Amino acid sequence: MMPLTMARTGEKVIIRKISGNDDIRRHLATLGFVVDMILVVSQIAGNLIVEVKGSRVALDKSMARRIFI
Repeated sequence: MMPLTMARTGEKVIIRKISGNDDIRRHLATLGFVVDMILVVSQIAGNLIVEVKGSRVALDKSMARRIFI
């Protein structure tokens, strides 16, 4: 497993695990970050835009490091 920040632009990845406290995991789950496939749309300085269940979501570097693929 590796953090989502290591994924390349245009790469489809599968979420394996989300770390952090319950509030962070719950927040990410409401945004659609569950064990599922996502697409990395763009990456600038570690910040990501990903496509999750048909919606694009922006993640800062610290949140992206909590999602493991």
